[in-house]
Amino acid sequence: MVRRGQHDGRERYARGAKTLDATAEARPAAAAASPSTTAGSTLAPRARRGRRRRAGRGRRTLVAVALAITTVTGTAGWAVAHQQPAVTGPPPGTAAWRADDSLGHPLPDPATASPTAVARFFAGLTTTEQHTLAQRHPLITGNLDGAPITLRYAANARALAVERDRELARARDDGLTSQGRDRARDRAERYAALLAGDRQILAFDPRDRGQVAEVYGDLTRARRTAVIVPGSDIDLGSYATPATPATPTRAATTAAGRADAGPGDGASTPPAGAEAAATPIGMATSLRSELARQAPYTNAAVISWTGYSTPVGLGLDAATGRLARAGAPRLDRFLAGLAAADGAPAAPPTVLCHSYGSVVCGLAAHRIGPDASDLVVLGSPGTRADSVADLGTSARVWAAKDGSDWIGKIPHVELFGLGHGADPAGGGFGARRLSTARVDGHAGYFAPNTESVRNFARITLGDFDAVRCAVESDSTAADARRCASDLL
Repeated sequence: MVRRGQHDGRERYARGAKTLDATAEARPAAAAASPSTTAGSTLAPRARRGRRRRAGRGRRTLVAVALAITTVTGTAGWAVAHQQPAVTGPPPGTAAWRADDSLGHPLPDPATASPTAVARFFAGLTTTEQHTLAQRHPLITGNLDGAPITLRYAANARALAVERDRELARARDDGLTSQGRDRARDRAERYAALLAGDRQILAFDPRDRGQVAEVYGDLTRARRTAVIVPGSDIDLGSYATPATPATPTRAATTAAGRADAGPGDGASTPPAGAEAAATPIGMATSLRSELARQAPYTNAAVISWTGYSTPVGLGLDAATGRLARAGAPRLDRFLAGLAAADGAPAAPPTVLCHSYGSVVCGLAAHRIGPDASDLVVLGSPGTRADSVADLGTSARVWAAKDGSDWIGKIPHVELFGLGHGADPAGGGFGARRLSTARVDGHAGYFAPNTESVRNFARITLGDFDAVRCAVESDSTAADARRCASDLL
């Protein structure tokens, strides 16, 4: 998701990046043209060249940080009002849960009990006892990683109904301002939408901007599973709202002339459903449709996980790892809960991390290895790691970044807490680089008929023979070779 004024910021970034390139090229040339009279002039030519390269890298890093600061202050600014609170810990109701002695022994502490311990606890209860806890403590049971999958669905349905009714009462409260009543009415409508039909809400937290995880497909019977971790600007209010295009649609000749356009790929406009596929709901439904197309007889499920406080806009939160550090343990615990719970998927999931979500995944990577088979970062500003080895994960690591994605203009540095480090789609990072044919912009990776969403489905299904990787590191030249040789 993007907000008004961000496009101008990205244009400033692009101009700044060009200035950085020109500066980096001009300074070594000037240094070479002016013989030095210092002691350094007595060094061997190779040593002088090495010193100039190191100095150039240092200058480029400082200029890149300056560009990052300029972009942040020129768009969302440094104001505290733009910083989001990091919602952590168990939701409201924890005190009542801890005080509940109806079973004759303490209930597992939501703040400290491991998902494995939670699973063991529920395995020792009768069905009646389980549902009694869900009725008494819906917010806790619905968010308790390790609790049975179907029990969490039931608990969250009850929690949503309770929160909806509370907000409806607030919307009729004459003691509130008209703005307060309008906000309550809006939240009640969002909760009602999550209750509609047979939606499967695996996590729901109403605090602050709200968090939610939703399942598409039959998770309890799934042979293959994917978890999508979205990026900035996603919360209960924007969960299903189409994103504004991050960049103008490319001219008709752009995609038609791309080397990664295979037979019949001449269309340059975004595929049908591309705008809808930019939302967490759209990402999940598009991927699930592609899974069904590729493997119609394989039970597959997709989880859209907005279980952390995301940045808003391009402010300081997006440039630092503060919210990602708060979100990483929540992702780790969520995945561990999937693995431990009754009704768990048959195989560890593929975790797909978009934009700032890849920062969260990068910080969680060393913990989620046993609970994830593959880690895919797409449109990533960085993972706060210099290489796949630095991630410390046993999962296979993939990266996707299209040439049309504005994220490519962001300097990949990390200094004084700003920036997110090396480009995971860069040649030296060590990730397998995926083809992104027919992707349009930062929000287009899950659009139907793109090579990226097809690759995401192939990885989720374990069909590595069919995965297409980009040629070398050029996303615009992805007449992509197959990746199977890289996996042997």
